[in-house]
Amino acid sequence: MAGKIDWYDEFVKPDHKPINDEMVCLYYFEPAKGITAEEAAGRIASESSAGTWTTLHDLPARVEKIKAHAFEIKGKYVKVAYPLDLWEPGNAPQLLSGIAGNIFGMKALRNLRLVDATLPEKYIRSFRGPNHGVKGIRSILNIKKRPITGAVPKPKIGFTAAEHAGVAFETWMGGFDLCKDDENLTSTSFNRFEDRVEKMAKLRDRAETQTGEQKDALLNITGETNEMIRKARLLHDNGWGFAMIDVVTCGTASVQTLRDECADLGIAIHAHRAMHAAFDRNPKHGISMYFLAKIMRLIGVDEIHVGTAVGKLVGTKKEVSGIAGMLRENKVAGPYLSQDWGSIKPVMPVSSGGLHPGLVPPVMNLFGNDFTLLVSGGIHGHPAGTRAGAAAVMQAIDAVMEGIDLNEYAKKNKELKQALDKWEYLKPR
Repeated sequence: MAGKIDWYDEFVKPDHKPINDEMVCLYYFEPAKGITAEEAAGRIASESSAGTWTTLHDLPARVEKIKAHAFEIKGKYVKVAYPLDLWEPGNAPQLLSGIAGNIFGMKALRNLRLVDATLPEKYIRSFRGPNHGVKGIRSILNIKKRPITGAVPKPKIGFTAAEHAGVAFETWMGGFDLCKDDENLTSTSFNRFEDRVEKMAKLRDRAETQTGEQKDALLNITGETNEMIRKARLLHDNGWGFAMIDVVTCGTASVQTLRDECADLGIAIHAHRAMHAAFDRNPKHGISMYFLAKIMRLIGVDEIHVGTAVGKLVGTKKEVSGIAGMLRENKVAGPYLSQDWGSIKPVMPVSSGGLHPGLVPPVMNLFGNDFTLLVSGGIHGHPAGTRAGAAAVMQAIDAVMEGIDLNEYAKKNKELKQALDKWEYLKPR
């Protein structure tokens, strides 16, 4: 190394062939002005593994064996292979500190995006994955074929606990399975978590008695980790089958802890992706939603928001269907990498954001039946109220499953007709 200042080039091996126990990451990258593609790729591999900015006087022989290697540099994409010894088993935060850590702040890179990663079988086995997953969620709610349905009382925050429970009751009575807290509602002076849990439980029991159907809720326990554990136990004690966590804002460490706690309680985790767009909206920088969903499947959430492609939130049909395929069926499409999940269970994708009865057909055409459909403003804004709005969505689902056009089905279903008269097939922005 005499005379050299940096050693980034030693982390680039264009012809490298990954072995089975190596982790391979796919990055989109744009070098800064004056930096070549190979120089940029070397910096990605170095900074995310065993390198530094300059040559060193003494190095253990071990370093050569644990260096990452950038390979297959094709246009603005590069793959980086990481030896398994770099990663502590079962430690999701440490993984992100490497493959999604300092590299995003390097001045030699104008843009960098972690697109996907193939996780080795041995590394996968150090995580437990979902406790319930797709089949478990269907079992909790006793629903065999159709999509799971749920709604958030709107506005998303502002109701008292009693008012919130009242909206939940109307939602359930309209045929929906779930009532969901929104991402920024936890416990407020006017809607304490404990009050909401208890008041909703009473109306849940009444709705179940009157409808003969299983009813549940996605109550938001997001907060400090020990407080989340306390709230999860409160949910269990009041007969709830789900807990909702804002998994991005809480972080992978707390989600790992809650995964095991909720599994012990028999509660499924509904993962809200609040703050995801801070990482994934820029297509040239950050972390893809695909990889965020993958890491959450690894940790062990049971269902997670993935977008709609036709509602108010960003996300193309190709992206949304790709994420859903990875979560449920191990399908790989587009630029993403292959993944053997071993014994890790499939996860239920959740579609939400700006939906109403008229958009049920395109959403079901995109997802099929194995997903959770959240329609909130699209039921509460129904001309005849929440109960009628929920009924309209259930009628739209029935129409799709029976292969009947919505306008035709609406002739004999007044709630659906009223919804179509108001929104038709509007795609909100």
